[in-house]
Amino acid sequence: MKVAVTGATGHIGNCLVQELKKQGATIKVLVYDSRNGLDEMEVDIVEGDLLKPESLNKLCEGVDVVFHLAAQIAIDNLTSAKVYETNVTGTKNMIRAANHGSVKKFIHFSSIHAFQIGSPDQILDENRSLVETNKTIYEFSKAEGEREVINAAKEGLNAIVLNPTAVIGPFDNKGSLLGQALRKIYQNKLPFLVSGGYNWVDVRDVVSAAIHAIEAGRSGENYILSGEYCSLRELSVMISKISGCKIPVIVPVPLARLACPFFKLYSSVTNTKPLYTYQSLDILVNSPLNISNAKAKKELGYKPRPLEQTLRDTFNWYREENFIS
Repeated sequence: MKVAVTGATGHIGNCLVQELKKQGATIKVLVYDSRNGLDEMEVDIVEGDLLKPESLNKLCEGVDVVFHLAAQIAIDNLTSAKVYETNVTGTKNMIRAANHGSVKKFIHFSSIHAFQIGSPDQILDENRSLVETNKTIYEFSKAEGEREVINAAKEGLNAIVLNPTAVIGPFDNKGSLLGQALRKIYQNKLPFLVSGGYNWVDVRDVVSAAIHAIEAGRSGENYILSGEYCSLRELSVMISKISGCKIPVIVPVPLARLACPFFKLYSSVTNTKPLYTYQSLDILVNSPLNISNAKAKKELGYKPRPLEQTLRDTFNWYREENFIS
């Protein structure tokens, strides 16, 4: 099987490439800047850009399956033009390249944030409408990119969409934002947490479902890949059991909102990502308590593992790789 992957240097992409290699796939990866260990994986590297169609045609030429993971993540609205161009125009370009290369399957990674959230107590499944306004550019751009894929499926491209929740787990070589937060809790470097929580899923389970989707995923369909809802306090308690770290103080969200300008100022001075933003606080407060993965379990053989197991495996991997001591 010949496969093309965008976003291979990210957490999910890196894990996906490793698993595909184990299964004997021949792999092309699109590289924009960082290679993040790809040279050691014996993959065919195509240097290019989602906004340069000629490089995408080269990527998709002669492959059976395309996994499109490359995206611009944003927890604020400061880079809206770049986010939209990458997540929407870039996806359009990938679709054209896939059609040009006559690929047999196009697997697009969207996000749970592409859906309109609704009230926290409502069950969120694949029947929920997609986001329609650009109040938060990341959510809107992921929804628009997803619409492009679904429309392409209606026009004949064998394409599906995967919607994972908050992805954590081992093999996070590049250091995702979530991975950095977990390490800070483990190392007692996070000054406080806010009330609220999220749905957490293991990267290995997401990758397994994505590979099963090559054969099992039905064209034009969405599949939510959710795991287990857990408040930030409950998450820190689990990590404390593993590491012995202190449980951070829990601060009410209204108080954290007052501190957002200071986080922004500190991040600009230190050239780091802000600890919290208005958008990330909204996500934590409004995150659905029940996100259904029944469809993925039924059709993709999806089997999310317990969150505590994910955390233990993650910190064991961090220690093995000397990210923590």
